[in-house]
Amino acid sequence: MILAPYAAEPARSRGRLHPEPSAPRGPRDAFQRDRDRIIHSISFRRLRHKTQVFMAPDGDHFRVRLTHSLEVAQIGRTIARALGLNEDLTEALCLAHDIGHPPFGHAGEAALKEALAGAGGFDHNGHTLRALTWIERPYPRWPGLNLGWETLEGLAKHNGPVAHPGWALAEADAGFPLDLASWPSLEAQVAALADDIAYDNHDIDDGLRAGLLCFDQLFEVPLVARLWDDVRARFADCPEDRLVGELVRSQIGAMVADLLAESRRRIEDSGVASLAEVQAAGRALIGFSGEMREAERTLKRFMYRTLYHHPRQLEAADAAHRIVRGLFAAYDADPALMSAHWAEALPADEPWRRRHIADFIAGMTDRFAIRCYRALIGPIDLPEGF
Repeated sequence: MILAPYAAEPARSRGRLHPEPSAPRGPRDAFQRDRDRIIHSISFRRLRHKTQVFMAPDGDHFRVRLTHSLEVAQIGRTIARALGLNEDLTEALCLAHDIGHPPFGHAGEAALKEALAGAGGFDHNGHTLRALTWIERPYPRWPGLNLGWETLEGLAKHNGPVAHPGWALAEADAGFPLDLASWPSLEAQVAALADDIAYDNHDIDDGLRAGLLCFDQLFEVPLVARLWDDVRARFADCPEDRLVGELVRSQIGAMVADLLAESRRRIEDSGVASLAEVQAAGRALIGFSGEMREAERTLKRFMYRTLYHHPRQLEAADAAHRIVRGLFAAYDADPALMSAHWAEALPADEPWRRRHIADFIAGMTDRFAIRCYRALIGPIDLPEGF
């Protein structure tokens, strides 16, 4: 495939922090190698048992962080190909974007943020960089996966320039400067929007499956109501319960089509002709039209009100918060309770001692955190039925 002039090109990569042998293993370019390193990492494998919407769900059909990341990558590649961008870099960013999430998603993140109050706090995006540049240790001569500059830059600021990085991101930037004040590549911007498109729509599917969303509720959202009318007209002879998948696909298609049209318009209007010009553009060049942006925000507000803040979800979040908070307190009081190699590597000085404990907990899966809590602290009631 011929890339657009403003796409990221592996042959022009700024390289890796640690020089590697010039002879690569197999016929892969730098971005393909980054994607493969992410897929082969322990952090990526753990995503199969980390919360997406529902905590440790009983049902095999609910999404988890791993399946969500794969769906984001599929949407991201489609958009990148249509815009002439680098698909491999886009895919790498999509697959890695949630690696920094602790167990239980945002509830676990809130608990770690509280535990590290006064020690820099915790945020999952910064922890993604920390996991990939420091905690992962598959290579004998350096820490981390030694990913390329473009991959790390895209993960650091896929949502735009970072004016006030947290300690984890600041540390990664100090070791390998990522130009945090500039805009990221178009591939990174695509990854950010692919994430929104994926969870905006797939969470509807999971919410209906769990019984926390009522089908009729969805029609409060104008975008959903409009597309449902279209789906119903095309499949008038089909029962409604057979059309949920078609509705979700239609919504994803509508968002992707709008994003492509608006992004092409922005790129053309900006006149960018290189990656450097994209980074100096001063604004996002990948995005929804004003109408779709408002429609997407309306959908998000609906999802927060009806699903993410549903009483049963809040009950689950409270249990998750107690688990993470309890584990941190236990390990802080007696670090020897951690896995042996984590306990042996515990720094003596603060804030690194507490950050090290948070690193250990952040890497846990939901089920491992629950198992550790029950072994170290005692029983805990967890919501059932998802």
